[in-house]
Amino acid sequence: MRMRFSPIAALGFMTLAAFPAAAQQPVKIGMITTLSGPGGYLGADIRDAFALAIEQEGGKLGGVPVQLLVEDDGLKPVQGKQIADKFMKSDKVKLLTGIVFSNVAGAVVPDVLDGGGIYVSPNAGPSNFAGKECHRNYFVVSWQNDSLHESAGQNATNLGYRKAFILAPNYQAGKDALDGFKRFFKGEIAGEIYTKLDQTDFAAELAQIRAANPDVVFQFHPGGLGIAFMRQYAQSGITTPMVVASPSMDSTTLAAVGDAAVGVNLTAQWNTDLPIPESKAFVEAFQKKYNRVPTYYAQQGYDTALAIAAALKGTGGKVEDTEAFRTAMLKADFKSIRGNFKFGPNQHPVQDWYALKVEKGADGKPAIVTKGKVLTNHGDFYAAQCKL
Repeated sequence: MRMRFSPIAALGFMTLAAFPAAAQQPVKIGMITTLSGPGGYLGADIRDAFALAIEQEGGKLGGVPVQLLVEDDGLKPVQGKQIADKFMKSDKVKLLTGIVFSNVAGAVVPDVLDGGGIYVSPNAGPSNFAGKECHRNYFVVSWQNDSLHESAGQNATNLGYRKAFILAPNYQAGKDALDGFKRFFKGEIAGEIYTKLDQTDFAAELAQIRAANPDVVFQFHPGGLGIAFMRQYAQSGITTPMVVASPSMDSTTLAAVGDAAVGVNLTAQWNTDLPIPESKAFVEAFQKKYNRVPTYYAQQGYDTALAIAAALKGTGGKVEDTEAFRTAMLKADFKSIRGNFKFGPNQHPVQDWYALKVEKGADGKPAIVTKGKVLTNHGDFYAAQCKL
């Protein structure tokens, strides 16, 4: 599936003739993201929030006309590589974004960088690109994979848990998730399992959890995987509390599993109830435009657009000079809707992490409620290994 958003098509030649300054060719932004399969809503939220930022600026980012090209990688690394190759060679795209899953990023990002392109991540932040393999043209606006699970480990420690059973899919982000949780959890690991990335039946894993008798379960299963796991967990009758990070419990997951999620503790860099004016305005605009509650992925897509806007403004829309773009990008001269934000030495976020909990609201419906702050100005474990 391919979508193109062009801010200048409707202006016509008369406008371009009347206002010569408007004749600036739009900067093409190539978005490779997951729009199909169980994780399709993750990419859809990133795409839609990014497009919303462009729409709010009248087809521009940072005052610069842009054209957003969107294609679905289908959660297939080879497909992602093919799209990137076409974007860069046929469409002459220099600036790319959008990837949701780290296995796709692992295949695509090196090709983009080797080809002289710039990649700005709205989600995947694998550990191998954050340390020794960091790159001057690679930026992450969301988080480094480990760090969001480090916040979950800290939250579990803060909540007094001492014996955890942990599980995640067997790919880079899953490995980063378990490493991150263990790095900040101060208790015992009662069991550790890697599931399959396309797994939908977790009966065997639930039996192992029951046998291990932990006092808390940590699991990382994004998108449809998380919905399947949460449903089966509730149906199993296991009553062990669960502590997770945001990919395992977002507004879409909550809507799908309902009351089964009540009591789940989680951590995130953002939530819809944060008392930040820019965040409130975003939530209202997103719901009005798309008639659904934005997930964390939407927040990340929106902030990625704002970060790119700040960089384009700083360079006057020029992306060929990658060093000038980098200088402008690293200033992070935008108001993130998550609050505090800056780039660390490896061009990954330094930000706050919040403790959230699923509770029943006054209307009797479960909601994700912010309870406090877990980590402040938190970077990531790999930044010290990056030498730029």
